[in-house]
Amino acid sequence: MAGHDEAGRAGASGGADVRVQYRLDLAEGPTGFGDDAATRVGVAVDVETTGTVPETGAIIELAMRRFRFDAEGVITHLDRSYCWREDPGSPIPPDITRMTGIADDDVAGRRIDDEAALRVLRSASIVVAHNAAFDRPWIEGRLDDAGDLEWACSMSQIDWRGHGFDGLALGHLLGQAGWFHEAHRGPADVDAVIQLLRHRFGDGTTALAQLLQRAADPSWIVRAAGASFEVKDLLRDRSYRWDAGRRSWWKEVDDLSRSAEEFWLASSVYAAGRGARAMGPDFEKVTARTRFR
Repeated sequence: MAGHDEAGRAGASGGADVRVQYRLDLAEGPTGFGDDAATRVGVAVDVETTGTVPETGAIIELAMRRFRFDAEGVITHLDRSYCWREDPGSPIPPDITRMTGIADDDVAGRRIDDEAALRVLRSASIVVAHNAAFDRPWIEGRLDDAGDLEWACSMSQIDWRGHGFDGLALGHLLGQAGWFHEAHRGPADVDAVIQLLRHRFGDGTTALAQLLQRAADPSWIVRAAGASFEVKDLLRDRSYRWDAGRRSWWKEVDDLSRSAEEFWLASSVYAAGRGARAMGPDFEKVTARTRFR
């Protein structure tokens, strides 16, 4: 059913009291939409792992799929799916097997094809994951030459709520778009990401078009260097997070919000009597090549 969804499918709803969902099945080849004359290559990726951080876990499945898209953010062509499993060298935790369906026997003696995986990744102008802050460190930790790629996140860099969606989980968003899939299965999750990127919003633009714009725009990591303990609640309420390694509060803001953030910090954190141990915050520019690391 790769082709009957592009216009948003009025058929996704069977009436005011009925909602129809279709099984997601993306066929390889042209989608029949968009302009094939000038396209770029993207690749959607997903990892299944034995833990939550690369330092204490291992990848057990790496899935990816290339797609071509035009200047309007319309996906014009789908490549084949790639999926590799890898033996982590230790038993897979039972809760991971329950969630992913991947057991020790499924990965015994198996290994990711580094050369093939890198060839796919490096052929793309943008790498997309649904929670790139999770997937990117795992992939870069496993594949030595996977750094310096441009990344985007279909979860955090698309304004799903602003377009009437609720929640950010991959399967939940997909269901609201009229589809269902086998969640936590690498190739199926990759296809779910691609299908969400194909979704057209009410204004006619695709989710991919919005994602590409957000990915291209620079942002800033703001670090409230030297902030006193007394203002921690103010920082937390403004969505700052604590970085234990740097022992500082930080958040990411877009380019347009930088000035407003500087003014807020000057009055709330670095003003006289606030006890700051520094003159002001530190700013670090973030681009698609450095974001989500």
